[in-house]
Amino acid sequence: MIKDGFMYIAVLIFLAAILVNLPRIFKGRIAQNIFSFAPPVVLIYMGMMLLCTMKMWDLGETAEAYSTLKNPVLYAMLFLMLLRCDMKKILKLGPKMLIGFFAASISIGLGFVVSFAVFKGSLGQEAWKTMGALCGSWMGGGGNMLAIQAALNVSEDAMAYALVMDSICGTFYVMFLLWAIGFSHKFNAWTKADTRAIDEVGAALEEEARISTKPLVWQNILILVGAGFLVSAISQELGVRINQVLPMFDKATWTVLVVTVLGVVLAMTPFGKLKGTEEISNAMLYIVIALIASRADLSTMGNAHIWLAAGILIIVIHVAVMVILAKVLKIDIFTCAVASLANIGGTATAPVLAGAYSSALVPVGIVMALLGYVIGTGGGLLVANLMRLLG
Repeated sequence: MIKDGFMYIAVLIFLAAILVNLPRIFKGRIAQNIFSFAPPVVLIYMGMMLLCTMKMWDLGETAEAYSTLKNPVLYAMLFLMLLRCDMKKILKLGPKMLIGFFAASISIGLGFVVSFAVFKGSLGQEAWKTMGALCGSWMGGGGNMLAIQAALNVSEDAMAYALVMDSICGTFYVMFLLWAIGFSHKFNAWTKADTRAIDEVGAALEEEARISTKPLVWQNILILVGAGFLVSAISQELGVRINQVLPMFDKATWTVLVVTVLGVVLAMTPFGKLKGTEEISNAMLYIVIALIASRADLSTMGNAHIWLAAGILIIVIHVAVMVILAKVLKIDIFTCAVASLANIGGTATAPVLAGAYSSALVPVGIVMALLGYVIGTGGGLLVANLMRLLG
């Protein structure tokens, strides 16, 4: 059993690195089929929870190392992710795609509220916090979920339900959308959608990305890591001070909001164009996920099947609303599916789905998914408080 805090952190990061690299090591057809069902992020979720359940580390002895590292890295990661969210590029998506994205976000929020109302008696006390954290993930990404966890002070044991629900329901939903995109012609004919604008936007974004490609240099890595941790430290200090003046939110919520504002504003400056934000923020994301999952004991998850049922109901409501809106507003399946996955899957899967439709539209999937980082934290907190009122 590991009791040393530094050893605990080192083992977690090394194991996360191995799991992330498995798809690059094993490239056979069988292996790729396995990784399409259980991508590295799912392997990290489950692997760390299993090791925690097996008592590979002492939760008490390593608690200080965990609490010291998790939030500072989390806030730095969120800031670096938001640096990629250039609002000028997002506006290029056009009104119909933005309508599709926000329709997906609203329908997901509706699904959470309805599902919570149905299952609240079986989910346990303060389930609204856990559901709110997962809603942040399904509106944006893993970074938003972890930011809401910090803002609402969701325990690691409670987060285990969100992690399992996210990985299992999310994985099956990605598979469903990849299957559904194959019926694009039938769906578009049914909704009478016009896809010319999408093709034009995709071509323009792809050309812009090709021209602006720059190599990643070590100086960028150093300045981005330094800036990320500096913003993390400053935001935590500001969160405490703002909370003293405006106690409507606690200090963790204010910290997350300050990080979000700084990230979105600086994304529109030359600093937001530095190469390396994606690579470094992804590395931090996997470290934070490994940390969170390492505190979750699977032996305490007695009603996981209820949480999975709640997740399925959320997705069913979301899909039903999106199909109805597609028919009414004449939205094509690409916009519906990528908007949906940009919310639920984020930047890891939305570009894959976009590429399955047309390789020229991969940049559209990326930009739409980045928009989720902007609204995911605020949207998840809003839905969490709506569920709290129902409880």
